[in-house]
Amino acid sequence: MRVSKWSERLFGTPIPDPVVIVSFLFPLLYLVAFLVIPVIVMLGTAFKYNGHISLYWFKSIFTSSYYFNPLHPTGYIVTTRPYGNQEVYYFFGKDFGVVLNSIIVSVSVMILTTILGTSFAFIMARYDFPGKNIMRILLFIPLLVTPFVNVVVVKKMFLPDGIINWIFYQHLHLFPKPIWIDGLVGVIIAQTITYYPIVYLNAYASFINIDPSLEEQAENLGSRGFHLFRTVTFPLALPGIMAGAILVGIFSLEDLAAPIVFQGSNIAKKLMSYQIYSSFVSGFAVGNPQMAALALIMLTIALIMFLAVRWYVGLKQYAMLSKGGRWKPRVAKPKWWQALIIAFVAVPLLLITIFPQIGVVLLAFSKTWYGTWPSGFTLENMKAIITQPDIERVILNSLLYSTVAIFIIILLSLTASYASGRFKKAKLAPILDSLATIPIAVPGIVIAMSYFFFFSTVPPFKGTIFDPTNLLYFFPGAALILAYSIRRLPFAARSISAGLQQVHVSLEEAAMNLGAGRWKALTSILLPLISLNLLGGAMLSFVYCMSETSVGITLGSINSTWYPITAKMRELIMSAVGSANLAAALGVFLMLVQITAIVIANIITKQRYSFIGLT
Repeated sequence: MRVSKWSERLFGTPIPDPVVIVSFLFPLLYLVAFLVIPVIVMLGTAFKYNGHISLYWFKSIFTSSYYFNPLHPTGYIVTTRPYGNQEVYYFFGKDFGVVLNSIIVSVSVMILTTILGTSFAFIMARYDFPGKNIMRILLFIPLLVTPFVNVVVVKKMFLPDGIINWIFYQHLHLFPKPIWIDGLVGVIIAQTITYYPIVYLNAYASFINIDPSLEEQAENLGSRGFHLFRTVTFPLALPGIMAGAILVGIFSLEDLAAPIVFQGSNIAKKLMSYQIYSSFVSGFAVGNPQMAALALIMLTIALIMFLAVRWYVGLKQYAMLSKGGRWKPRVAKPKWWQALIIAFVAVPLLLITIFPQIGVVLLAFSKTWYGTWPSGFTLENMKAIITQPDIERVILNSLLYSTVAIFIIILLSLTASYASGRFKKAKLAPILDSLATIPIAVPGIVIAMSYFFFFSTVPPFKGTIFDPTNLLYFFPGAALILAYSIRRLPFAARSISAGLQQVHVSLEEAAMNLGAGRWKALTSILLPLISLNLLGGAMLSFVYCMSETSVGITLGSINSTWYPITAKMRELIMSAVGSANLAAALGVFLMLVQITAIVIANIITKQRYSFIGLT
């Protein structure tokens, strides 16, 4: 065959190879079609006014005090107010407008989760103390995703008659008055408890991978204690910590569970995610280009955060000379004052952060929950999962959507990782790698909004089962499968890329030199060697498809027949005739799915996969 310059330039192979070309074009075209073009369509809507290109909708946001009010905020962070026959401290939050409120909440959650996650990670990575293995197991509990219900439990925890006041006010007398957390402060607390494990996992991996000889050299030069941590340990762990913190900021920005649960306080509604969500439930998404502009503002903020951390980490040198060698992490017995901090600060904080998941289980097996504790044990809520047709249907729907999405994710991640990892000199390689990674920085509510505009306005899809305005024929599952496959692609792609880096390309080249074609070398040599990474990434993506919230409660809630689990949970939590207990039962089901997936992955792969998939 003749050498082709365009093939070498685009695909990295001098001779056109169908396997390589397909590996580039399939994921590239898929991501362009169902990620890039929908965002461009939404972009066109946001920049159009009276048939002309205009900044009108963006100006309407930044000139409205409802959306942008930096100079004259209303509200208060904390005040006192009556509750029954007593006075309480009421934490609420100041209103700077929808856009600034979202940024303030996101930054606050980033700071709090970084402090909490890094502290737990340092304790677990550097100290050996009685009960450490139990603490390690307990730190796993907050990783279990239970949309909406865990936020309901957090809200109950911080009511004047909740468990926090029962412990710290009634028994320990550490509060002068009971506290009541609501509004934006409630959203921040709920998101902090939900997302700090992301920082913990990344920080822990960073701490245990630090070459101990670097710290030993610093100690030999006189550095000790906090100075050693500040100048050596923390900078070396910073890439992982910052990666986790930025992802938390993006997740906080797009979170819908906390604003929806705290929506009884009007200020909790003044967040970008809730405003975009409300445009769906009110039925004006297509006719409201202002929401398209707001979605693009959210996307811009998320992308700036994502690109900033990549730039910052790439700017500095974190290489360790002996990396690749074998070492044992520096683990020591804590001093007496450190042991006291672990026992009386870290452990109580950990117990508080795991109570939402414990509360979900208690709520699922109880009849009511008034005051501090649930009351009345029952199995009826769990039985309803398999006996009530509408509950059974949403579980089957989610299983169907997630399973189909996983097959697509496996094909996308395999081809994208193989093409960008094995043919790095190709012009398309960095483009494909960026497109396969960027969905992790795209808020789910933005994808939902872009799909709404895309499928309801673009001729090939308008009026079909993809069109959400075509209520007679609209099938939410089609849009959800596409959204799942885009949103959860980075988890599987990252896992497979890690496996490819561990398999030297010479193994494939040897097979091809002996007469095997590229397809034969790929299927008989490479795939068996990375099968464990493929399984781990697929299991992780499946878990997060099952618990996908933003797209599920927007596009997925348009037709109740095809609800996913999260849409039903939202309905049960917020409906006047709903049941938080049934929602908690679905939360327990999701926990069991997640635990099963992790156990299977760990048993088969013989290694620990990060549950969040970020380490």
